[in-house]
Amino acid sequence: MTETDRIDQGAQRRQTIRNVVVLVLAQAVLGSQMPMMFTMGGLAGQHLAANACFATLPISLIVLGSMLTSVPLSEFMQRYGRTAGFLIGTTGGATGGLLAFAGLYFDSFLLFLLGSLASGVFMSSLGFYRFAAADTADRDFRPKAISYVMAGGLAQAVIGPQLFKFSTDISSIPFLGAYAAIVGLNVLGSFVFLFLDLPKPEPVDRNRPYAGRSRIELLRSPRIAVAIICAMVSYALMNLVMTSTPLAVVGTGFSHHSAADVVMVHVLAMFLPSFVTGHLISRFGAIRIVAFGLLLLFVCGVVALSGFQLIHFHTALILLGVGWNFGFIGGTAMLTMAHEPEERGRAQGMNDFFVFGFVTLASLASGGLMNCSGGTPQTGWTTVILAMIPFLLFAASSLVWLHFRLRRSHA
Repeated sequence: MTETDRIDQGAQRRQTIRNVVVLVLAQAVLGSQMPMMFTMGGLAGQHLAANACFATLPISLIVLGSMLTSVPLSEFMQRYGRTAGFLIGTTGGATGGLLAFAGLYFDSFLLFLLGSLASGVFMSSLGFYRFAAADTADRDFRPKAISYVMAGGLAQAVIGPQLFKFSTDISSIPFLGAYAAIVGLNVLGSFVFLFLDLPKPEPVDRNRPYAGRSRIELLRSPRIAVAIICAMVSYALMNLVMTSTPLAVVGTGFSHHSAADVVMVHVLAMFLPSFVTGHLISRFGAIRIVAFGLLLLFVCGVVALSGFQLIHFHTALILLGVGWNFGFIGGTAMLTMAHEPEERGRAQGMNDFFVFGFVTLASLASGGLMNCSGGTPQTGWTTVILAMIPFLLFAASSLVWLHFRLRRSHA
């Protein structure tokens, strides 16, 4: 390596570190609205909905909004840059917070649902923070950059639930103050992106055919297909269980604050491992880390079925968070190493479309399974946990298939 190459490599690494720091801050500040919305969504829905089976519909619509905007937002960022896309996300978050605020104030479930759908635009943009961290990173540093940005969620795990506790009782209308706080987070957090230093997208030549594989061709790649499956199942099962958790905690006799504490511990567990996940992927490979994540999700189910005390909820949700971290970050790392730079917009947008599409179905199912599958919260919670099994088997089977396929190809 020449002296010029070393200087260029050092400049690239400094640029990447700067962007990682900015994205960690964005993940911490802006991302703190996510545990707030997932804590409140089902409880507020239960308060506003005429039928308890639709209590988690607001959370489902947040994820649906994320799914519907993931592909266009990814291609928008490919053309106009990450910063513009992230600002669209905060605009969606502020709009969603205002509409949800109005829904609570006017006791309108429809307005509240519209706010949830608009909030999905922010959730979609939040998902691209991890990809932005990899944009300027070299191949060796890429898993670590992704992992460090995800580690920013540690702060949101504390900020979100504490802000929820502080703001939710300001008004006599439940959760009204918390949604006002969400609006403020999006407005103030938008300024963080002014400090990003990402490469400008290349001008699009409409007369030149698209460079790279089509979406169908990308899906035919075993690495990409299995990466999407594992990320999809890890995120969906995390959402399935987390969505029902506040309903289960309150339904079994504990307070709203206890539910917020369980969610806080869960979100901490989601992001705390991120300090080492990238290093583990670099050392052991993404496939092994994803496999361990799936195993932890299985153990989470075993613990959740063993009792209904707070210790059971806390332990199960900790395992759920760590399992999600390994499965989702591992799947993301697999994806970024399986596509070319010119395929980034299509591959990443398609990945998040499938991930959040499956998460939408999981969150829709969560409320129905929790509230409408039996006569008690305990029965509903048990049904939610048992629903994890077929999807864990599906993801594990796909991972085993990829492992042996790669061994054969290397041989």
